[in-house]
Amino acid sequence: MPKQNDKKQNNQSVQDLIKVLNEDLAREYQAIIAYIVYSNVLRGAKWMQIAAELKLHAAEELQHALILADQIDYLGGMPTATPKEVKLSEKAEEMLRFDLDNETETIRNYRTRVKQAEALGHYALAEQLRKIIVQEQEHQHDLATALGIDVPNVLPQGA
Repeated sequence: MPKQNDKKQNNQSVQDLIKVLNEDLAREYQAIIAYIVYSNVLRGAKWMQIAAELKLHAAEELQHALILADQIDYLGGMPTATPKEVKLSEKAEEMLRFDLDNETETIRNYRTRVKQAEALGHYALAEQLRKIIVQEQEHQHDLATALGIDVPNVLPQGA
């Protein structure tokens, strides 16, 4: 039988996980908004294909947000309703760079979240996050390709 102190520690760890998952959810909202706005303001023939791709990314980010909200609720938390700030620019390359930076941060965070979920025995959450990472890496690749640069290496924080 678990000790009372172990239950308190586990409950605090779950609360900490809910908090960071809500930060991730806010970042997914940010991505949805950014992809919708950016896809509609990119101008010129060279950006039309990526604009169409960004609309697809927005729909995928919505699915990520729904998964996170469900998981936060399952863990006993309240999903946030506030997105992180969306950066805007008049320059297409800057907008795509903002998205690329956000995707890179998101991948890094989800890799950490997988470890946190598994440490608490929430293996289904970890699997959901792995599926999201696959799509986020595809987004990262699409954005880097559109910018004509290498895909950023995603190392854990502090590495």
